Order: sequence, then C-alpha cells, then structure tokens
Amino acid sequence: MTNSNPKLDPAAPAKGPIVLGIETSCDETAAAVVDGERNILANVVLSQLDDHAPYGGVVPEVAARAHLAHLPGLVAQALEKSGCDWEDIDAVAATGGPGLIGGVIVGVMMAKGLAAARGLPFLAVNHLEGHALTPRLTDDVAFPYLLLLVSGGHCQLLIVSGPGDYTRLGTTIDDAVGEAFDKSAKLMGLSYPGGPRLEAAAAKGDASRFALPRPMIGRDDCDFSFSGLKTAVRRELEKLENPTEQDIADLSAAFQKSVGDSLVDRTRRAIRLFRQRHPEGQSLVVAGGVAANKYLRARLTALAGENGLDFVAPPIGLCTDNAAMIAWAGLEHFRRGETSGLDFAPRPRWPLDPDAEPKPGAGVKA
Repeated sequence: MTNSNPKLDPAAPAKGPIVLGIETSCDETAAAVVDGERNILANVVLSQLDDHAPYGGVVPEVAARAHLAHLPGLVAQALEKSGCDWEDIDAVAATGGPGLIGGVIVGVMMAKGLAAARGLPFLAVNHLEGHALTPRLTDDVAFPYLLLLVSGGHCQLLIVSGPGDYTRLGTTIDDAVGEAFDKSAKLMGLSYPGGPRLEAAAAKGDASRFALPRPMIGRDDCDFSFSGLKTAVRRELEKLENPTEQDIADLSAAFQKSVGDSLVDRTRRAIRLFRQRHPEGQSLVVAGGVAANKYLRARLTALAGENGLDFVAPPIGLCTDNAAMIAWAGLEHFRRGETSGLDFAPRPRWPLDPDAEPKPGAGVKA
C-alpha cells in the first residue's frame, strides 16, 4: 500500500469543493480525497500484484473479490489521512468504466451507497478521463492540449478541449502498447508485471542487435499497431532457442526502441494536426501506465521540444491507476454543475470520443 505523492499534503488547509474518489477498474483498489485547489489530501492505493502474479496477468474474478474485501477500509483510511470528516466532503466520485466490469461494479455501488447515505452528489467518472485530466491536477495545464494516452488497454492520441470534450486523432488497430509490453515480456520469460521488467532489462541491452519492425511509421494518419512487433519478438526468440540474460536484455532494448520510434512518428503527425486546429495549444501531455517508462518519456520530451511544445507527464505515482485522478476528474465536472444519477449503469466500454470512427483495436470502444 502506498500513500506518497509530490502533491500529497494532509496538513494543507482544504479548500472546496472536496471530492472523495474511488478507483476499482482493474487490479488496484484505491481511494483518495482531493480539493479544488489541486491539493491531494489523501491517496491510498492497495496493489494486487501478489494476488495475480501466479497467473501471469490480472484475473477478473480475483480482482473483483479483492476490491470487495478492501475498499471499505481504504475509504476509511483516505478520510482519516485527509483530516476530513464526512461533513467536509462535497461529492463522491467513482470509476464508472471502462474496465473489468466486476471491479467497476464494486466501486460504483460503494460510491452510490455512500452518496445516498450521506446525501451527497454522485459522479461516475470515465477512467480514461481520469488519466487525461491528471496533468490539470499536477501541472494546471491549460486547454486545449494534445494527449498521448498509453496504457495496458489503450493507445490513443486525442485533443483535449475540456472535461468531456475529446477529439480522437488516432488509436491502435490491434494491441495497446502496454499490452504489447506485457505480452512481449511474458514471451521472454520475464516475471509479472512485464512492462517494468522489460524496461529494466532494456537498460542493460544493445538496441541495435535485433532488427525489429517500426509499425505504421510514415503513414498519413495517427493510428498505431503493435501486434506485428510482438510477433517479431516471438520469431527472434525462436531463432535463439535458449536465450541468455544478455539476449533478453538486447531484445528488450530493441523492442523498447521500436515502440519509441513508432510513438514518436505517430505523435509527430498528431502534433501537426493539433497545431492546424489549435495554434494556441501549448502542451503535449502523456498519461497512462506506460507514461511511467523513462525511456519513452525522454523520447517524447525531445519531440515536444523540437516542436515548441511543453512536455507534461504526471509523476510516476499518478501514471498508474489511482483514485486521486478519479476524484479530480469528478471535481472538474462537479464545478460545471454536472453530476450522475444513482441509476448510472457501470460500463465495460466508454469512449472518450463517441463520434470517432469505430476501429477493431484494443480500447477503441472504451
């Protein structure tokens, strides 16, 4: 369990509105309290890594049961750490989707029950919007901005014009980038969670040793593809037969560089479109779990600088799933007078841009 963040300040005088946030969309159970002055008064996350490690990935039923067992205690801890009483809370926000539906149901029902019992407004928050608006919490980024959303289930480029106002420029047509990291790591025999293990191995490797493809580079759109890259990793492993630790390090470095080249090329194209539509825009934002990868951050920081944009990425602890981002996204909507009814139905899929062209890739409908 963690409760550390650069903005975390339980001693700070809270300034309204104050929102309690709940996150249960995947394998982290989390609760947080955030105020209107961008203070994270409490941010408590219970990781389920040990529960899922024996299976090499997240098991939905195991995750849902863990959320059910631990969420009430985490909410109580968040309130205690924040120094707030229920009388100080102005609204309750919870991830309403997208995500593993069993876990989403647990969080939504808990939030609805608390809101109803305390006579508070309830806000169902899009999990992806939580990631998308986190830079507003951490860095007060002005609208509009260009967002690269990269996680285990999603890989999208979007123009963020305001809460609930998103224009998708590109998305993956198959695997999400985080999924490609995790599956490639599993192919290489790296332990769960694969993404961080692959990044650590890559730091010791020679990226030039293996000639892996650069998916979608040069295309006149902003879409992504990573399934072919994953297949190329498998073929290289088959050639090695009994790969050594250095073989894995070199292949990890080659994979990570290929992903970086693809992300930079696709994002460069998106920057041109963003600038055409919003010349006043000043920021390239990267959010989601894969934004914690230091190599990819460095590549994208350089790209932003080359194009005269500020590069913004949340602190590492706020890249992965957490409830502070849910509380903040709820707070942004609450300030606009927007709340959700207690008849809200949890959603396994919930697109940020419902008008975008449907495509077959991971997270497109989410």
